[in-house]
Amino acid sequence: MDAVIRRAAPEDAAALHELAAETFPLACPPESTALDQSAFIDAHLSEASFLGYLVDPDRVVLVDEIEGRLVGYTMLVLGEPTDADVHVALGDDRARPVAELSKCYALPSSHGSGVAARLLERTIDEARASGIRHVWLGVNQQNVRAQRFYAKHGFTAVGEKRFRVGERLEHDFVLARPV
Repeated sequence: MDAVIRRAAPEDAAALHELAAETFPLACPPESTALDQSAFIDAHLSEASFLGYLVDPDRVVLVDEIEGRLVGYTMLVLGEPTDADVHVALGDDRARPVAELSKCYALPSSHGSGVAARLLERTIDEARASGIRHVWLGVNQQNVRAQRFYAKHGFTAVGEKRFRVGERLEHDFVLARPV
C-alpha cells in the first residue's frame, strides 16, 4: 500500500468535501449537534469552499492518498491571524511570520496508521519552505486525543479562543510550535 502526499488540486474539491464531511464531526465535542456540524460543513467545507481554498495563494492544502483514495488532508493558512484571541495568545514576541494549521484530519480507519503524522510533518515542511517561523492551531478543549497528538509533535498551549460551529460557540486551546 503506497501512500502519496501531494498538494491538492481543484479536481480534488469534491473528494475533499466528502473527506471533510466524514472527519470534521470527529473533532467536535459530544454536545455539538449534527445540525450545527452540518451547518459548519455547508458553510466552510463544501466543494465550492474547497475550490476557493485550492486557488488561494495563501493556503496550502495537502492530501494523503492511498490507492487512489484520499485518507487525510491538512490546510495551512499563511499570514497573520485575524482572530483577536489568537493574536493575544501568540503575543507580539512570537517569531513572525506565522501560519495557521487550519485543518488536519484523517479517516477513522487511518487513525494510528501514521497518516496524520506524515501529513503534519509535510505541512510543517511546507510552512518552513514558505518562510514561516511558527505554526499555530485551535483544538477543542474537550478533544483530548487531538491535544495529545499535537503535543507529541511539538505543539504547546499558548492561549484560548472561541470557535463557532453552527449556533454553538465552542472553546478551543490555541497551540503553537516553531517550525
